[in-house]
Amino acid sequence: MYSFDSTVRYSECNTDLTLSIPSIINYFQDCSTFHTESLGHGIAYCAERHFAWFVAAWQIQIDRIPRFTEPIRVSTWSSMQSATMAHRYFTLKTKDEEDLIRADSLWFAFDTQRGRAMRIPEFEHVYFSEEEPVDLPPTQRKIKLAGEGTPLDPIVVAQQHLDTNNHVNNGQYIAMADYAVRERDKDFIPWRLSAQYKKAAKLGNTIVPRLHVEEGGYAVDLTDGGAESFAIVRMVGRP
Repeated sequence: MYSFDSTVRYSECNTDLTLSIPSIINYFQDCSTFHTESLGHGIAYCAERHFAWFVAAWQIQIDRIPRFTEPIRVSTWSSMQSATMAHRYFTLKTKDEEDLIRADSLWFAFDTQRGRAMRIPEFEHVYFSEEEPVDLPPTQRKIKLAGEGTPLDPIVVAQQHLDTNNHVNNGQYIAMADYAVRERDKDFIPWRLSAQYKKAAKLGNTIVPRLHVEEGGYAVDLTDGGAESFAIVRMVGRP
């Protein structure tokens, strides 16, 4: 397990001074990249080997959202894998070990030179441990939607949306979905969030969000304006 300590910053908060959904994703992404760098298997190491990890899906459960200035500890580990895909788990806790947020994410190995998924190379087995997975239901690889949803204002992919792979960062899709839901329902507080990534959006692409109102929450289909989706994000309120 890899962990780092932080404090909820003003720049990471919503208007009510609670940690925003996009900031939660950023903390988890930062934790995973800090973990890779600490093992000497970071961005440069993978680039030299024409290899990358891409996220396929998220499942996040929010028990309590921390507030501005609250000390937190973010942790990550990986203990389940197949030939091509691995689970990476995350927790966000208080300094007193109170569980605030738990997450499971599915990642697949990608050959950047050939442009296709690949078997997890042996040199990447360095991450895998025998620690127990987080206590969550099985993470679904696919999110099914009913109906067409309501189209919202299109978003043109700009430089600030991109990551080091020159694709829209997976957290940016969730930020777009969070904004769409908040525009509809500013008081909605998600309890469980799931995301599926289908294809990578790049600089200059247009993303057309389609908002689906569902029982207990919302789903946002981030489409290419046609029949295909870049990502789908579902947010469900506390039962």
